Amino acid sequence: MTTNYENLKNKSVIITGGASGLGVGIAKILANQGAIISLIDIDYSNLQKTKNEIEKTANNISIYKCDVTNQTQVRKTIELIEKEVKQIHILVNSAGVIGSTNIKNSDISNLENWDATYSTNVKGTAIVSEEVAKKMIKNNYGKIINISSHGGKYPNPGNPAYSASKAAVINLTQSYAAKWAKNNINVNVICPGSIWTPMWEQNALNTIKNDKTKSHLSPREFFLQFISENCPLQREQTAEDIGNGVAFFASDNSLNITGQSLNINGGTIMD
Repeated sequence: MTTNYENLKNKSVIITGGASGLGVGIAKILANQGAIISLIDIDYSNLQKTKNEIEKTANNISIYKCDVTNQTQVRKTIELIEKEVKQIHILVNSAGVIGSTNIKNSDISNLENWDATYSTNVKGTAIVSEEVAKKMIKNNYGKIINISSHGGKYPNPGNPAYSASKAAVINLTQSYAAKWAKNNINVNVICPGSIWTPMWEQNALNTIKNDKTKSHLSPREFFLQFISENCPLQREQTAEDIGNGVAFFASDNSLNITGQSLNINGGTIMD
C-alpha cells in the first residue's frame, strides 16, 4: 500500500539512474504522488521506455541523457533542468553499478571493478550532489536521498569493490548532511536489501558460476533461496518499497532527520 505524501505534490525531483532498476521504481512512486520528475541516465533508449511506462498513470516526467561521472555533462544537465522546473527541491542519487562492463569474464576484485564502482557509485553521487546543492543553497531548501545498499554494512569477499563503494556512499551522506545542514538541506541514505533487478541477476550469475553447489540453480532460484535463508520476513523487497522510503525522506515529514541510513531489507541486517 502506497502512502500519499501531499507535500510531494508539484515538488521537482531529479532521479539519477532512472532508466532501469531502482530508479524506475522510485520514479513511479514519486510521480504518482504528484512530484515533477526529471530522470537522468546514460541509457537514453531505456529512459524513453521508462517515461512511456510512467506516463500511463502520471504525466509529469522529463528525461535527460547524462553520464553522472562527467562533471561537465552533469553541470549542463542540472542547469537545463533548473531552467525547466525553476527550483530543484529533491535529488535522488540512484545511479549505480555492480562492477565493470566486462564483469562476466573478469576477476571480480580486479582494478577495473574498483574503478567502475567508485567512479559511478561514489564519484557520480558526489558530482551530482555538489552540482544540485549549489541550486538548493540559493533557495535555502533541499532534500538529497542517496541509494546505497545493506551490502555496504557487512563484509563481501565475493565483491569487495562494490560493498566498499556502498559503504563510502553512507559516509559521504553523513559528510554532506553535516556540510549543508546550515543551508536547510537534509541528506539521508537508503540501504536496500535483496531486490530482483538486472544488477542482482548479474550478481547471482557470478555466484552460480563460481560456486559448484549452486550450479543447478537458475539466477532467480538462487535469489529466492537467498531470501529464504537470510531474510527474517521471508519476502523479497521491491523497487517500490525503496520508492516509499524515498518518499518519506523527500517529504517534509522528515524535516528533522538528516545524516541517517535506513535499511529496507526485511530484517536481513539490523543496525
